[in-house]
Amino acid sequence: MTDKNKFGLLLLGGGARAAYQVGVLKALAQTLPRSHGLPFPILSGTSAGAINATALSCYASCYHLGVKKLEWVWKNFHTDMVYQSNFKTLYRNLLKNFSPIRDENISIKNESWFDNAPLKSLLEELLDLNRIQINIERQYLKAISVTASSYHSGDSVCLYQSGDEIQPWVRAKRRGIHSAIKIEHLMASSAIPMIFPSVELHSEFFGDGSINQLAPLSAPIHLGAEKIFIIGMDQPKNRFFYHEDKAIPPTGGAIVGHLLDTIFSDVLTSDIERMERINQTLNFIKPEYQNLSGLKNIQTLQINPSKSFSEIAAKHYESMPFSIRALLRILGINSNTAHKSSLISYLLFEQNYCRELIELGWSDGLARIDEIKTFLEIG
Repeated sequence: MTDKNKFGLLLLGGGARAAYQVGVLKALAQTLPRSHGLPFPILSGTSAGAINATALSCYASCYHLGVKKLEWVWKNFHTDMVYQSNFKTLYRNLLKNFSPIRDENISIKNESWFDNAPLKSLLEELLDLNRIQINIERQYLKAISVTASSYHSGDSVCLYQSGDEIQPWVRAKRRGIHSAIKIEHLMASSAIPMIFPSVELHSEFFGDGSINQLAPLSAPIHLGAEKIFIIGMDQPKNRFFYHEDKAIPPTGGAIVGHLLDTIFSDVLTSDIERMERINQTLNFIKPEYQNLSGLKNIQTLQINPSKSFSEIAAKHYESMPFSIRALLRILGINSNTAHKSSLISYLLFEQNYCRELIELGWSDGLARIDEIKTFLEIG
């Protein structure tokens, strides 16, 4: 049997799509005793996945309670709980940040489409981050990491909280910094470029952790994980850019959505492929020499959505605030073209959409529950 402290959970970003993660976690929780602790003592999260991971770390002693709290929040989400969406505030923010006319009294502008101050207030209200250290000391949790991207160095920075046995690291374009997790870390990790403002940490400005994250598996591996359960966001591909097998040009909204998909999902596939090649190479090295290589065999189990987030989001397009829909029309996104851009699936923080994603995650999780429990060595 594998040492339980070597089990990790990796939750990547995706804005409102992260509701899907809650459904998968709920499916697993249903099969465990109500008093069961966290099945994966190493938690690694990026962007919205960092928020979910941190919430779990606060309730590491009772996995059921952590999932229940997460589900309640996601099931009752509204856009105004994440970013200000009324016409006056939204367009004032756009004019202030992107107008060529600068206020002489303001030397620095933190440019973004939306003001996500409501999200910060929500996290401060819901998360008692002092519990993280308590859970580490009581051995319910080994480590929690939040990944953000430095606009100054271009590095993918893993901010992690753990015991003293895990030392900071520096690799090509990525590094780990030992730091107590704070609300500012979560705001930085989820600051989608141009959409939400960057955040200053450790004398640098940071944005969404999915940017420059060339090796998503790096963080949990550095924290000691050897078996990593991954709740991914790689959705079924579509043929929206074809008409009768003839390629058609994408709209501005479709291009933005494509860029976000690339940032949030595609790097993980290549990182897993690289890991599998390392595992194959290690099989040809004698066990006594494997430790000398500094490499170790890593196992992963990934679960991805069985349905398209974009198509689900399109059904709930009209539930978005009118001001946001008006802004999206500039990018060519309306009720008729909503299904052709994945951008909406990232921004649609409305309860009916989030509830459908939770239901999808729950269904996908139950469909593979035996495989998940076997991987996590849960009897």
